[in-house]
Amino acid sequence: MHQLTIVKVGGKIIEEPESLKTFLKDFSLIAGNKILVHGGGRSATQLAEKLGIENQMIDGRRITDEETLKVITMVYAGWINKNIVAQMQALNLDAIGLTGADLNLILSDKRPVKEVDYGYVGDVKEINAPVLNELLEQNYVPVLAPVTHDGKGQLLNTNADTIAAETAKALVYDFNVRLIYCFEKKGVLRDENDENSVIKSIHKEEFEQYKADGTIQGGMIPKLENAFKAIASGVKEVIITQATNINNGKGTFIN
Repeated sequence: MHQLTIVKVGGKIIEEPESLKTFLKDFSLIAGNKILVHGGGRSATQLAEKLGIENQMIDGRRITDEETLKVITMVYAGWINKNIVAQMQALNLDAIGLTGADLNLILSDKRPVKEVDYGYVGDVKEINAPVLNELLEQNYVPVLAPVTHDGKGQLLNTNADTIAAETAKALVYDFNVRLIYCFEKKGVLRDENDENSVIKSIHKEEFEQYKADGTIQGGMIPKLENAFKAIASGVKEVIITQATNINNGKGTFIN
């Protein structure tokens, strides 16, 4: 089977012009088929503030009311997505920017209300693997924004890490898939204040121990949970690394 690399990028990397330019040049050098999944939460927060829309966060997760949904759709599916696509074209990558609603690519269920009402937030239900296969066969590079839909006309704000993992899981029957989560840090750190304290590899049992003793906490927990689910579903390799290291085998390997 052919190699497929799925890269998820977010944070300052995609919001600062120079870091984005460097990242996309490195991304363009990845051999074989590739898909890029991006976030953009900071830009959405900034635009909401300028528009006088209150940003509500609980444990790092955004509450998405109707007005916030409009903002995140404008930012994720609009400016960030199309800016990335345009820069990819300049690198001779035939990119196509998509949300989950385009081509019925990603169906989600609106998150049920339990302790918290997250509003218009979606949990991925199904990835349209045949459509992605067709795009990849034609050597397109899909660029996926973290907006999905419920199949009934409703857009939903959806976690980009989850989209990357679910996409990887859906394509394991057609490709040898590797998944790279990249951000500002060099990998998963033992000490968040020490950039060089990278944990080289993590097994599931070690992950549970790191959670229990507080070594791993906050937003890294759901990222790793997605990574282990991907490995369990047949994804060949998952790496969490710095954006500048996506081509040199450095970072934290999940196994």
